[in-house]
Amino acid sequence: MTDETSSAGGTDDDAILAAENEGMDEAIGHPKASHAVNILAEQVSALEKERDELKNNMLRALAETDNVRKRANRQIDDARLYAVEKFARDLLNVSDNLARAVESVPPESRGDMTDAVKTALEGVDLTQKEMVSVLARHGVTAIDAAPGAAFDPALHQAVTQIPSEHPAGSVAQLFQTGWRIGDRTLRAAMVAVSAGGGKSN
Repeated sequence: MTDETSSAGGTDDDAILAAENEGMDEAIGHPKASHAVNILAEQVSALEKERDELKNNMLRALAETDNVRKRANRQIDDARLYAVEKFARDLLNVSDNLARAVESVPPESRGDMTDAVKTALEGVDLTQKEMVSVLARHGVTAIDAAPGAAFDPALHQAVTQIPSEHPAGSVAQLFQTGWRIGDRTLRAAMVAVSAGGGKSN
């Protein structure tokens, strides 16, 4: 009697499970259930799209922030470098005059000078060299305009053309030193351009 009851109970349980599974299958296949699944899929897709857009916006914002930081740093560096531009330009004439004072005394005549004059001349020479050194510390440097250097219209101002042993179109002679500050030309070097064809007089 007990075995039969147990066997019958097991059969009932199986029947109940089968009925539930069949009901679930029918529910999933039901038009309302299918519609709900589609709505959920659309919501997931919309959320994923929104996530991607937010991610892209964040990456663009980070890139723009980095660009702004770099631009600000460049502007700070430029302001620091070029703040002395006008002052440096005014000092160039002083440096030129000191250099001319030294160059005006021929080396062969310096042996005939008194000690006091020699000391004064050495002082002027040292002052001019110190000024060049101070200018260099602030980013102001002389432009290369040695005879034979390539002529660059952005750095050199040609005032004449002369026969020279140097290649045609190169610098033949320097008349006035040019200067630059950072990447800017503060004052172009005044030069004669070589026409080639022989030595200048």
